[in-house]
Amino acid sequence: MVLLLMFPCIILGMLWVFCCIFGIRETYDYYGNSLFSLDYDTINEVWLGWAPWAAGIVGIWLLIAYAFNVQMIQHATGAQPLERKENPRVYNLVENLCMSCGMPMPKVNIIEDPQLNAFASGINQKSYTVTLTRGIIDYLSNEELEGVIAHELTHIRNRDTRVLIVSIVFVGILSTVLMVLTRGVLRVFLWSGGSSRRSNGKNGGGVAIIVVIIAAIVCAAIAYFLTTLTRFAISRKREFMADAGSAELTHNPRALASALRKISAHPGLGHINREDIAQLYIIHPKKTTQSFFDKLQSLFSTHPSTAERIRILEQF
Repeated sequence: MVLLLMFPCIILGMLWVFCCIFGIRETYDYYGNSLFSLDYDTINEVWLGWAPWAAGIVGIWLLIAYAFNVQMIQHATGAQPLERKENPRVYNLVENLCMSCGMPMPKVNIIEDPQLNAFASGINQKSYTVTLTRGIIDYLSNEELEGVIAHELTHIRNRDTRVLIVSIVFVGILSTVLMVLTRGVLRVFLWSGGSSRRSNGKNGGGVAIIVVIIAAIVCAAIAYFLTTLTRFAISRKREFMADAGSAELTHNPRALASALRKISAHPGLGHINREDIAQLYIIHPKKTTQSFFDKLQSLFSTHPSTAERIRILEQF
């Protein structure tokens, strides 16, 4: 709820900032020196005119993404429904675990990928889904696969998937809005700057470009901060709690520990490079080589260390 309430406030606030950029006016003092000022009356008038439209468009987008999040994830990952007759083994494991904890049976999807991973998704009983890769189904033993499925069912029981979906929608819309607005401002100022130089030879256009570059840097910093904030919302404790829930359901914590050890050797989905989808996985797919910035980014990871998760499970 906090993320949902923050979202329109952030969008409207960033719209006001962009209105301020458009509201910059170039004037000259008595000596002919170029000065820049803000016409707040015009800025507020423009913002009040655009704010309802922005809120309406973003609201509709949010509702569509919220309603069709399952289809969007399926399209991004290539997941397909798994029928009971196609794989009774998986269905029996899911069904037995659901019966043991008294929860309704979620949908089961499969991704035809040889790598090992799994995730849970959905916002309500109709959309709750456990998705497994072909690799994890074929490579893990019954006990290990049961531990993985119990982990994902715990995410559903704890309603973690709702926070994940809100985070994905939030960051996706924010990134798109930033991209569109930044490109629009750059085009306007580059065009006006070039026209200014051709018409009077002054350096107003160059100053305008510098202003836009600074604004773009500020907006990029805001976007990074907000993305980090949503990652903190998906606390590492949620993964530890899901591991604990798996141990409680299966009474076999070492089976999940063994599964995590195998998955960590071949994690991820080879054809997917989207961070918003990757944060759903039971183990975050990692690059074989990491740059300095990758290591710095890992400080804000949504997933705890796999080695630490295994150590805790083996001490149960």
